[in-house]
Amino acid sequence: MKIRDSGMPDQEIWSGFFNPVETLRRLGFQLSHEEVVDIGCGYGTFSVAAAQLTTGVVHALDIDMGMVSATAANAQRNALHNIKATQRDFLVDGTGLPEGSVRYAMLFNILHAEDPESLLRQAFYSLAIGGVVAVMHWIPDERTPRGPALSIRPRPEQCLAWLRTAGFESESQVIELPPFHFGVFAHKRS
Repeated sequence: MKIRDSGMPDQEIWSGFFNPVETLRRLGFQLSHEEVVDIGCGYGTFSVAAAQLTTGVVHALDIDMGMVSATAANAQRNALHNIKATQRDFLVDGTGLPEGSVRYAMLFNILHAEDPESLLRQAFYSLAIGGVVAVMHWIPDERTPRGPALSIRPRPEQCLAWLRTAGFESESQVIELPPFHFGVFAHKRS
């Protein structure tokens, strides 16, 4: 099941919005040898950045086979062999990863889904104790060039509340990710 109001801008436009490595660092990513999951990987922009920062496997999941193929091609262009791009309906079937198997989970521009808390619970299940979940989304401002409708676009305080409801602790302050995004991250403590 696709997330409501989904749709990716052209890859060139999309990549111009971010410095992916810096974004990950600001959202609690640390150099590691651990596994990562990118839930809704899109073009693999952040999967590639994570794969450059870890020797562990980056599980890049997306329902859209075109996005999975784009991620695999992006990994190949960057000579990265630690990205596993998989087509998966994670809204219906979960991540498919064993409980507690990853150290970092990314949910970027995806929490406008009908049930964002279920996505966060899936991340919680997949994360090891001490693992980090990172959330990034479009700012709630009509001047953004893309993004879901403002009526379903989550606000930072909603994301923080959803993280707590899903069981996460020690959440960050809201992090501005100019020009069009904000982010937060939290830890799995138990």
